Formats: sequence, C-alpha cells, structure tokens
Amino acid sequence: MLGAIAALAAVLCTWGIDHSVYHTFYAAAVRSMTDNPVAFFFGSFDPGNSITLDKEPGFLWPQALSAMVFGFHPWALVLPQAIEGVACVLLLHLLVRRWAGVPAGLLAAAFLSLTPVAVGLGRSIVEDAPFVLLLLLAAEATWRAVARARLRTLLTAGVWVGVAFQCKMLEAWAVLPALAVTYLVAAPTTLRRRIGHVAVTGAVAVAVSASWVVVATAVPAQSRPYMDGTTNNSAVGMVVGYNFLTRFTSLGLDAANTGSVVTGETGPMHAATDSGSGVGGSAREADGTGHTAGRAHRKGPGMGNSVLKMFSPGLATQTGWLYPLAGCGLVWGLAAARRRRVARTDPALVGHLLWGVWLATFFAAFSFGSVTGHTYYMGVVAVALAALSGAGLVRAWGAYRAGGRQAWVLPAVTAANVLWAAALTLYYRHFFGWLAPAAVGLCVLSLVLTGAGRAVTARRPRTSVAGLAVGLAAVLLIPAAWSASALSPRYNQPGGMGRVGPASRPGSGGPYRLTPQRARLLAYLTAHREGAKYLAAMPDWADAAPYVIAADASVLPMGGFTGQVPFPSPAGLVRLVDSGELHYVALRRTHTGGWQRKAGEQEGEARYDGTAQHTGTAASPPTTAITRWVTTHCTAVPPTAYGGTGSVQLRLYRCGQRP
Repeated sequence: MLGAIAALAAVLCTWGIDHSVYHTFYAAAVRSMTDNPVAFFFGSFDPGNSITLDKEPGFLWPQALSAMVFGFHPWALVLPQAIEGVACVLLLHLLVRRWAGVPAGLLAAAFLSLTPVAVGLGRSIVEDAPFVLLLLLAAEATWRAVARARLRTLLTAGVWVGVAFQCKMLEAWAVLPALAVTYLVAAPTTLRRRIGHVAVTGAVAVAVSASWVVVATAVPAQSRPYMDGTTNNSAVGMVVGYNFLTRFTSLGLDAANTGSVVTGETGPMHAATDSGSGVGGSAREADGTGHTAGRAHRKGPGMGNSVLKMFSPGLATQTGWLYPLAGCGLVWGLAAARRRRVARTDPALVGHLLWGVWLATFFAAFSFGSVTGHTYYMGVVAVALAALSGAGLVRAWGAYRAGGRQAWVLPAVTAANVLWAAALTLYYRHFFGWLAPAAVGLCVLSLVLTGAGRAVTARRPRTSVAGLAVGLAAVLLIPAAWSASALSPRYNQPGGMGRVGPASRPGSGGPYRLTPQRARLLAYLTAHREGAKYLAAMPDWADAAPYVIAADASVLPMGGFTGQVPFPSPAGLVRLVDSGELHYVALRRTHTGGWQRKAGEQEGEARYDGTAQHTGTAASPPTTAITRWVTTHCTAVPPTAYGGTGSVQLRLYRCGQRP
C-alpha cells in the first residue's frame, strides 16, 4: 500500500515535468550558480557575481547540482523538488506509523499526497519542498532521541534545523518549540538532563543556522556579491531584517535599523496582490514574469493578519481541506491522554505534543506574519494536518467499532469535513463545479452505511467497512480532484509557484530563447564588449534574467529584487565605468512612453527621465541619480545600431571613453 501511495505522489509531482517552465528569478540564479563556486555559495543572481538573491541560497543548491548533472533545463530544476516531495510522503508515513500505527501512517501519507500544496511544491522550484523535508528529518531524529534520551540523536535534529535555515532562514526556528517541548516532556531521563540536552541542541541549531551568514559576513565586500534586500550590503540585514522583521511590520517590528530595504510595496515589478488568494496584502515575490502567482479571476476578501487568514479560500483550498478532521484528532487525542492520566513518556501523548505544537506554532506565525498569498508557505502546515488527520481517523474508527457514546464521532467528523470542503469549492464555482454535490452525495451514502453497520455490526461488519471507505472517499474527493488537475497543462505547468487549482498560472515562466529583439541587443553588446566584465547594466532583474537564462550572459541588474536596493550606487556605477568593467547601461522608458530630450540633442533623440519604471511607480533615489548621471555623461546608442526601432522599451547608452 505504501508503494502505491508513493507511486501516486511521484506521478502527481513529475507528470508533465518535461514541459516545465523557468521561474525566471530563481532560474537565473541557478544558471549563474553553475558557473563557479563563488556564485554557487552566495547564490549570485548573475554570472558576474554582482548581487545575490534576496535570500539564502541553500534551497537552490540541489537544483544547481541537478543542472550540472543533467544540463540547464527547466525540468532539471524541478526534479529535485519532485524527489523531495515524494521523500516527504515516505518520511511522514514513517513518523506517524511509529506514533499511531500502520493504518494511521498510511492515511497520513495518502492525505499529504493528495493535498494540493504538497503536489504544488513537488512541481515548483520554490524553497519549501526541501525545507519541509529537512524539518521532517529533524522531527524523525527528535522522535528517536526521545525514546532513549540520547543527546547525540537530538543533536542530529539540531543540525537538520540548521540546514533548513539555509532554505527558509528564521522560519526554520519555528519548529524548535515543537521539538523542544516533545523532548522536555517525554524523554526518559531527569528534568535537569532534558533541559541540558535541549539547550545544547539549540546551540547547535543556531550555530549551523548562522554558518552561511558568518562566512558571508567574514568575506570582504569587494570579494563577494552585494546582499540583495539590504541598504548596507549586510547578510544579517538580509536574513533578519528583510526576510523576517518585514514580515511582521503589522506587529510594530522595525526592520530599517537592520539595514533592510523597507517599502510599503516591494518594488515596481512586484506591487500586486495575489489574485484569488483571499488573504489581502501585497505580493512580495513574483513568479518570475513580474506577476504574482494567482490568476486574476476574482480577488478574495482581505483578511489581514489574523487567524482568519488561514481560513481564507486562497490558503485553505491549498492546505486546509482537513482542518475539521485534524482538529478533532488533536483535541480528542489530548483529552483522552489527560483522562487516562498517561505517563509523560506515553507515545500517544508524545505524538500529539509534537504535531500539536508544530501546527500551532506555524499556524500562528503565518496568521500574523505576511505570507502575501503565497500558498507554498503552507507546505509545513500540511504535514501536521495530515499526521493529525491520519491518527484522528483511526481513533474515530476504533471508537465507532467499540460502540458507546463516542461512536458518533466518526460520522460527525466525516460530515463536518465534507461540508467544509464543499464550502471552500463554492468560492471557485467555475472549477469542477460537480465536486461539491458529488462529495456531499458520497457523504450521505457513508452516513447511511455507517448507521446501518453500527445497528447490525455483529452481523454485517462489511457494511461498516463500506461506510468508512465511502466516507474516506467523500473526504478526499475534492482535494484529490484539485491535486489531479495538476496533471493537465490547462491548469498547471511545472516550474511555477506551487499553486494547484483554479488560481494556478500555467505557462507563465521565463523564456527558453531570447526574443529576436533581445538577441540583436545581445549580439551588439557582445561585439562591442571591449574586455568589460559586464555586457551591460539593466534597469532591473526582470530585464537581466532572459540574458542570463538563455545565454549565461554577464549582465548587471540594478536595484535588486524590489527595485529599491541601492546597488549599484551612483558612485559604484562610476567606478565600474572608470575601471572598464562596464561600458553600457540600458534604461527603460517612462510609463508615458516618451523620452525627454536633453539640451543640445537633435529632434528625435531623447533620454529617459528616471521618474518612473514599469508600472508608473516612482523610481528609488539611487536609480534616479544613476539615470541622471547616465543621461548626462553617457552617449545614447542609436536604436538602429542594435536592431531596435522607435518602439523599443530599453534605450542603450555607451559610458566611458572608447580605447
């Protein structure tokens, strides 16, 4: 049975992988990381190692290695996530089986396999597939450590948490309360030793977590790329400020003092909501094309930062199908342990503590931290829901067979879960509209069978089993159908942002080849490189990425991911020009479509005025200063020289003296 579940997970994660697309922002970094060890370690966005990603690069290391082995192809970047997704299913089964038995382990694995967010993670190149796997490895080590109070095994859990930090930074530490509480309560040794073991393990987790930041900080700034997301080129600012404190500004936390870029909207390319998310807020990460991951079919209600956000359709339909069943399993399990006054080392109590604290911690973190509609964050919630649901269903089935007052829990929680799932589908009525009535119909049939089976259990146990099977089908029908939609290119294409269902955005990845216009520009820059390190400086990463992905070209993106990063500074750009490392700078038209004429220019010549980019958002001061310097000190290249026309979106300037 486990083999069949794993095979199902593998099919859902890999089907159509040969039609994957590039997540442009991350794919450009992977292409650069395959070039040299410096780019690999720091996660350089461009082959010239000018600037990093806006996060630690650990989650991309497996993708870069895959590209080195199989070649730089979209499917080669998705493959590691597919493998990690299947590994998560197998590891969750192992954990739940040790805790609640084989049936619960199989159910948990099946639940996770058919949860849309889990399928989406296996078909994307975002951070959470390796992140979830590493946290499950930490949980597995903790479980073994608890059994015999072994410090060495617990230290392994701390190492796994530290490695997970390289994928999602401080979010990895959100699992520490679950691991610590589990060990402190249940390890069979004295309280003093338990506290000591947890303290040492915490120190190991922090040390491994900080390893990349320490090395990046120790390397001189001139010998490494600039740290994106910061105003002071600080790895600490990127990790602590930009990727953590800015998530909790609604709670009054200030990231500016850490050197983090802080903006109300995160930049001209990305100031948009994730349509269909139902969570509100501005999207902090794009799908690589300058758009967020959601399809603009209908914007959900803005729930703000509260626990209600986790119940909004955009997040719940990807992760929360099993809320009623998981909640029942957790509350019932803890209540039963308290009622029976079980020993603190009892495995049933240990499992409920581990998954209960895990779920509560991440639930609270995502409720009050800005996840901006990106559902792939929810993968770490899905594993806890699947574990608790598997154990809860087995407990409900046991109570049903035993009879008594608790026998009603099985049909009641089945009906509640089906109605909850059916209610979620009403928000997307155009997407497989038959699912809700079909699930409700199966639920009614299940209630009839379980009722009849309970009345005649001694004579017809098969009726009870049939009722359980039909009820399970009713619970899983809707999430399974949503997950299966990923198999169709109409609804999903591997390589995107991990959303599965009606709000996915198939075919939105980056280019395999340069457009003819970009190819002509690249040919011109290559022919006139004159020994420069960079072919050109581009207005932002979205303009630079196609050249990196398609041609592994050394182009320098200005402004970082948000467009607000002061890199290069005006003085830094001048130094690059004076040293001969950069000869050409490309500037973008204004949103009005015109070019301002510089004094002394002939009619028909123009210059970019530097007041807006892309969507009309005002340019940051460093970008404006660079624009003014370029248009004042550099020579505009006639568009006809690089195959452009009067409608080109970029204008090329030659800076510095020709040899």
